[in-house]
Amino acid sequence: MTTFRPIEGIFKGAPFHMVGDGFRVTNYFPSGNNFQQRFSPFILMDYNAPFEFPPSAEVKGVGAHPHRGFETVTIAYEGYIEHHDNKGNHGVIGPGDVQWMTAGSGLLHKEYHEREFSRRGGLFQMIQLWVNLPRANKMNAPKYQELPKERMGRAELPGGGGTVRIIAGEYDGVKGPAQTFTPVHLFDISFNRNGKADFELPASFNTAALVLRGSVKVGEDKVVHENDFILFGNSPGRILIEGLTDDALVIVLSGEPIAEPVVQHGPFVMNSREEIIEAFQDFQAGKMGNPDF
Repeated sequence: MTTFRPIEGIFKGAPFHMVGDGFRVTNYFPSGNNFQQRFSPFILMDYNAPFEFPPSAEVKGVGAHPHRGFETVTIAYEGYIEHHDNKGNHGVIGPGDVQWMTAGSGLLHKEYHEREFSRRGGLFQMIQLWVNLPRANKMNAPKYQELPKERMGRAELPGGGGTVRIIAGEYDGVKGPAQTFTPVHLFDISFNRNGKADFELPASFNTAALVLRGSVKVGEDKVVHENDFILFGNSPGRILIEGLTDDALVIVLSGEPIAEPVVQHGPFVMNSREEIIEAFQDFQAGKMGNPDF
């Protein structure tokens, strides 16, 4: 008899709000739900559900801001996101692409709608995750991984049931391109109606799934819908997800907990209050670079 991994809870995100003037997001954690200690190594999840931005002569987004001590993972489903930082890095990602930024010791960057996308307007959908870094790597030099859709791992579900796109970690022996400091599995699953994904992840890994589109059944009988966040318990068992609608889409995130204190304040995630104070002091003293870029 198959044992399914238990569902600890099903959650909604916080009310939608604007981040800058370019991102209309619901926050699933930490402000939407108090998962920060429970869901290590993941620190934050913002979801810009599909939203139609009108044409604009002005580029919408977020101006220069600092980060230290963690990684940002930006997953584009619709629309185009551009960024640049005060170390000379610049890039654009579009549908299917991922940018994995290691803030490490600190940098300042800007995120905004790509200029041509701003000019014409259109549908915009994205996820941003913050992934914690262990103490030993919090002050590593910043770096980027630009992960175009062509590099993603792909696994087909049985019977033409859909496709798994692997960003990090692996699914059914297929690995994703992202390099991580601690073990992380990150993949999304596109379902055809009645397609089934049946897999197992380590019971000790904190694991969840977010329904981005349509409706699915999880385990034997739990039906969940668009924008539902399913948090699994840390007990052994298989995860079974079945698409109940055509073109259902689910993202799965799972990671090994980092057994260290977490102190977050604004754009900094460190291990102690003293390190947070130091981060603000370094930022104000210009040690993270010039904000005029």
